[in-house]
Amino acid sequence: MKQQKTGLYILITYCVMQLSGALFAPLLLIIFNYFGLENARYLASGWWVFLGMGIATVITLLMIRQDKNFIRPLKGKASGLPGAIGWGILGFLMVLYGQTLAANIEIRFFGIEAGSENTSQFMDLGNSVPFVFFSIVLFAPILEELIFRRIIFGTLLPKTNFFVAALVSSLSFAVIHFEFTHILIYAVSGFIFAFIYYKTKRIITSIIAHMLLNGFVVIVQLYNEEIVNFLEKLAELQQ
Repeated sequence: MKQQKTGLYILITYCVMQLSGALFAPLLLIIFNYFGLENARYLASGWWVFLGMGIATVITLLMIRQDKNFIRPLKGKASGLPGAIGWGILGFLMVLYGQTLAANIEIRFFGIEAGSENTSQFMDLGNSVPFVFFSIVLFAPILEELIFRRIIFGTLLPKTNFFVAALVSSLSFAVIHFEFTHILIYAVSGFIFAFIYYKTKRIITSIIAHMLLNGFVVIVQLYNEEIVNFLEKLAELQQ
């Protein structure tokens, strides 16, 4: 019963965080406009993302601290920490491969262009408020894995089966990103996160994979030109 209450409180915290932008982002915009700061809109949105997700993460971790059984392993033999870390790294590589396949399907069968508007928007915010990158790489993976894997997947699993629980949690994960043209990519990622969580029985596994994925995306976006130039020079040397 206590774990159910903890899960409910975490869900409420996450929802409040998502909705708080309607109030606090405009308030920050007024403040930044008052001081005549450039890019006030990006500054307001960026600081709201960082503060909102940061506060929600702290509150969530404090609630878990009061209910340590909440993040107990799933039923069955759980992997040790080295195994969980190893599967987290492997899961990251699996998600990269899965996203590549999903992107090719979107392009070939649905004519959807590559590139994420959601990622582009967060990168623009990060360029104005670098603390946003902490939200992308640290806060978002913790919150989203606790919500979609620990709570949704973990609640459905005993009542259904792996496939149903993983499908529902991965689709929910895809929908919450509000980028419906790329829902397949997000759903595939969520399904793989659910699989490695189920495989190791430890939520830290999917959190690690999710952090690595988001960190990889941030690095590629920040240093895209440098990476392309490096690969071109490497290709020239191999000729």
